[in-house]
Amino acid sequence: MDNIILGLLLLSSKTIYQLRERIAKGLNLMYSSSMGSIQAAVKKLLNCGDIQYEETVENGKYKKFYSITDSGKQHFLEWVNTPMSIQSSKNPELAKLYFMGFSAEENRRKILEEHIFQLKEHYAALDIICKDGENINIPDEFRDIGFYQLAAARYGRDFMRFNIEWYEKLLGEEA
Repeated sequence: MDNIILGLLLLSSKTIYQLRERIAKGLNLMYSSSMGSIQAAVKKLLNCGDIQYEETVENGKYKKFYSITDSGKQHFLEWVNTPMSIQSSKNPELAKLYFMGFSAEENRRKILEEHIFQLKEHYAALDIICKDGENINIPDEFRDIGFYQLAAARYGRDFMRFNIEWYEKLLGEEA
């Protein structure tokens, strides 16, 4: 979460609510967008000196806008320039699938159909992000950043499509 926040703040200063909104829109496949996890990461980054904040008043409300410091940029660039590693793709819900034979037959079908419905909702949201990203006119100085952000969104969308197709096939095999 720390590096996600640093990367977002490298683009522009944001409030915690803006960070949460951005993480929820496209980055939640990588990290939880819960306010608690974001606040914990922000607190840690403040304590390390990787970010700072400036309080402003907008419409009579105090807002803290967080920005990245030089040391935060250094830590982020060190992280982003290290080789990508294969991570375990643990999915706790697969344990439910593994033991689903213990569930009543009518429950299994409902559970799988609901899961497919949720996957389709997530796919639709990522598809909108991808289509929006493909139609954005990005200044040349940010073209590389935009290219890889869109690639990550496309990966998420394609991963959702794979899951939808896989679970629909499973549902067909079960019948």
